[in-house]
Amino acid sequence: MSRAERTGGRRRTTPPTLVVLVRHGVTETTGRELPGRAPGLHLSDAGRRQAEAAAARVVNLVTGGNGSGDKGSSNGSPSTSKAKAKARTAVVYASPLERTQETAAPVAAALGVEVVAEDGLLELDMGEWTGLALATARKRKEWATIQRYPSSFRFPDGESFLDMQTRMVGTIDRLRAAHPGAVVVAVSHADPIRALVAHAMGTHLDLFQRIVISPCSLTGIAYGAEGPVVLMVNATDDGRALVPS
Repeated sequence: MSRAERTGGRRRTTPPTLVVLVRHGVTETTGRELPGRAPGLHLSDAGRRQAEAAAARVVNLVTGGNGSGDKGSSNGSPSTSKAKAKARTAVVYASPLERTQETAAPVAAALGVEVVAEDGLLELDMGEWTGLALATARKRKEWATIQRYPSSFRFPDGESFLDMQTRMVGTIDRLRAAHPGAVVVAVSHADPIRALVAHAMGTHLDLFQRIVISPCSLTGIAYGAEGPVVLMVNATDDGRALVPS
């Protein structure tokens, strides 16, 4: 079926696909290490609370703010019923790493769907830098290049920033094409999300470090026939999170 069809003299079009990107919640290493794709890293207690709060915010987006009359239980868990949460078709994809899967779980539960693991949403492969202390990384001569000219940098035995952006853009293009007019929730990592935002805004990758993506923040991009429209970036209900990380 085509994206638009004639019905009673009126042209009906498929609404834009809303992609909601969620960065995973904090772990015990957030702000201290470059975890990359190392397995076995789980959300901290604070990260799990962030994930519950993010789930409630996602439900409000899916239902247009009509999911529930209250703001959830005292522990931050969304109280919206699954039936109401399905007001608009929604799917949840997540990077296969533990911290993203654990962030996606309460979101999917609130929407009444299953989490689908998606390798295209993985963290940047940092190769030999995986697990490096952030304080140590900042002392390396390559750090200035990473901050000012990332499009030229590839991590030793890892991925380049440009390859990461290409992967992320291709993944989102594939997911949105598979779910036209739906809400696609994609739980990923800071660098992939900010690289996607830069692409959607037509901003050069060398400037993507200026975009802040806080833990469990929401970033919304509508993809329609005329291209992407960035609706929100780094949305969080905690103003203290609005700092570079």
